[in-house]
Amino acid sequence: MGPHPAVAAIRLAVRRVLTDILDDHGRAPGRAPHERPPSPLVLVACSGGADSMALASALAFEAPRLGVRAGGVTVDHGLQAGSDLRAAEVASRLRELGLDPVESTAVTVGRGGGPEAAARDARYAALDAAAERHGAAAVLLGHTRDDQAETVLLGLARGSGIRSLSGMAAVSGADGRYRRPFLQLDRQTARKACMVQSLPVWDDPHNADPAYTRSRLRHEGLPALEKALGKGVVEALARTAQLSRDDADALDAWAGRVAAGVRDADGRLECAALHDLPPAVRRRVLRRAAIEAGAPAGSLFARHIEEVDRLITGWRGQGAINLPGRVVARRQGGRLVIRQG
Repeated sequence: MGPHPAVAAIRLAVRRVLTDILDDHGRAPGRAPHERPPSPLVLVACSGGADSMALASALAFEAPRLGVRAGGVTVDHGLQAGSDLRAAEVASRLRELGLDPVESTAVTVGRGGGPEAAARDARYAALDAAAERHGAAAVLLGHTRDDQAETVLLGLARGSGIRSLSGMAAVSGADGRYRRPFLQLDRQTARKACMVQSLPVWDDPHNADPAYTRSRLRHEGLPALEKALGKGVVEALARTAQLSRDDADALDAWAGRVAAGVRDADGRLECAALHDLPPAVRRRVLRRAAIEAGAPAGSLFARHIEEVDRLITGWRGQGAINLPGRVVARRQGGRLVIRQG
């Protein structure tokens, strides 16, 4: 008798990702075609919740069968009393699954961008450091299809454009470090897999705290949408994310190809050439130019680029546009100059 369908689903998802990692690892630059690559190390980021515990158990099961070393990292954000003990308990569970190395790392959460964004930034910084420390080929994250749907709705609410609607990528980070095997699986599948394997899970109270935007969306917003529109909203939003990502990738590639052709011999952007581009492509060229001039990508919003775009499409002699990072955009004699000022 085979494993429970939920367990089989999560193991298959992890097996596919590990196979991709092995393929990428075997094609590493500088390795001779006949040279046997060393066994890669894959870490799982685990909070102790159902999603990440299901992911950890599947990694522990599949990794030895594919010749992959498997370890785990849990991050203590220090936002709740006893969080250090909770992190130590999660690390102990990961070791019991057979993962090695396993570590618990504490972080200090700042205040920039709100509590959720600050915690996320601190967490990814800790995961990056752990991956570097252990020489990991990849870090697995337990984001599910439900998380993807929530991310799409949050992007829609911000009005940040198609890239924001594309949600989370299955592969992201430097050199494809982060992998998300569960983006096609729902949250209930992960929880059921933990239940049938008798895996203890921890439900973070922050996930039910209405003070957090994502929590309100999860417990109030999405259920209201499903009540009004019927079941299938989560699946539709996840599909929207993939379609949006495909479109955004194509437009980014187009903008990359034309970026050099809209500059003069001195490297300044030519307004007439920019005006002839489709708006979606032109705004991507402008965004890239602003980032190259020193504007922080995370602080550069659609409204900033729209203001710069009006220097091209609605020129009425207006003054310079101030952008994050002390970057200034101004039109001068048919040229667009973007630089720190």
